[in-house]
Amino acid sequence: MTWDILNIIGTIAFAISGVLIAVEEDYDIFGIYFLGFTTAFGGGLIRNLLIGIPIENFWLQDYLFEIAFLAITIVYILPKKWIYNWNNCVVFFDAIGLASFAIQGANYAVSIDAPLIAVILAASMTGAGGGMIRDVFAGRKPMIFRSGIYALWAVLAGLAIGLDVIRGPYATFSLLIVIVILRILSVYFNWNLPRNINEAGNK
Repeated sequence: MTWDILNIIGTIAFAISGVLIAVEEDYDIFGIYFLGFTTAFGGGLIRNLLIGIPIENFWLQDYLFEIAFLAITIVYILPKKWIYNWNNCVVFFDAIGLASFAIQGANYAVSIDAPLIAVILAASMTGAGGGMIRDVFAGRKPMIFRSGIYALWAVLAGLAIGLDVIRGPYATFSLLIVIVILRILSVYFNWNLPRNINEAGNK
């Protein structure tokens, strides 16, 4: 049940974030659906390739494809002024997708007895991969490579799950909420990871 809920939450959140970016970039209907689907499923596809899960398993998520299609369609048919007002919510939807898919990816790696580094990698790529692909297709610098803290929250989720700190559905959803809050706070307060150590001296 927890697995399915995380899948649904992440799929909806990332599909919506993809649509919002596509509308902001003035994409046509094909571009909107394409960006919505690639954002929702890109991270899982990258994870499967990295940890050796058969590629055909990706296509066995028929109900998630239907959910993503429905979410994209609902946002697409909303009045345009609503969608433009929602553009300020991209970070919120992206944070939800990052958190839910990072946890889901880490749990998937744990379920196949992957080592800790693979659990962390699965969490990072599942959580951040969809947003990274979305930003590349939208011609933007991917969030994962910006100075703002992004993928680190997925890494922390992978560590918590890989070290067996998180057990049970209540702890899992508590972790999801914590990651979402941390991601939003990192944007609001402009928290940054260190950049080039020589940058200050070169100015």
